[in-house]
Amino acid sequence: MTSSDGSTGQPEGGEQRPSRADAIVAHAENSISEDALTAAARERADDSGAGAVTPAVGALLSVLAKVAKAKAVVEVGTGVGVSGLWLLSGMRDDGVLTTIDVEPEHQRLAKQAFVEAGIGPSRTRLISGRAQEVLTKLADESYDLVFIDADPADQPQFVVEGVRLLRSGGVIVIHRAALGGRAGDASASDRDVTAVREAARLIAEDERLTPVLVPLGDGLLAAARD
Repeated sequence: MTSSDGSTGQPEGGEQRPSRADAIVAHAENSISEDALTAAARERADDSGAGAVTPAVGALLSVLAKVAKAKAVVEVGTGVGVSGLWLLSGMRDDGVLTTIDVEPEHQRLAKQAFVEAGIGPSRTRLISGRAQEVLTKLADESYDLVFIDADPADQPQFVVEGVRLLRSGGVIVIHRAALGGRAGDASASDRDVTAVREAARLIAEDERLTPVLVPLGDGLLAAARD
């Protein structure tokens, strides 16, 4: 389509402009800066191949923890502690983060990040093991926030357990809810996509939950429990 002056509205050279939605998401992702300690943990995540949430996702986790006045938080997928640092920054000063990961080396690096940040050992509980087994041992309705950042194929089970753990007014947050857009692609039907859709269905059909899908990182599905 051409404008009144005959131009196409495209940049010279035929370069495609990002869509309005993409531009908004990019702006949101680039709007958050991290302190030196979190940035150092992110570098270790890159070096170890552990991966980490984006700064914008981290900032949202901090906001949710602060709004919930979170004292008890469960994290599935410790990584090297990037998301844990963000969660702890929003939690109450006497809050405890229970974080679960199957990789002992990741948890060693996470512990290093927490120590460097001056977070006392009484504020973190690092559990090395399979979250599918660990979560079943945690008490019902005892947590203010549950954050899941793990294998998408396991999301349905983690949603069931995570909702069980939430107190009234608590929040569950699932990362990788979009899978690069594949979760919303009707032609996609692989194992991960099927599991992510099932997790979303479980949340949508639970009358105790009020959900929202946020287009940050690889998609954040958050829901508050009545």
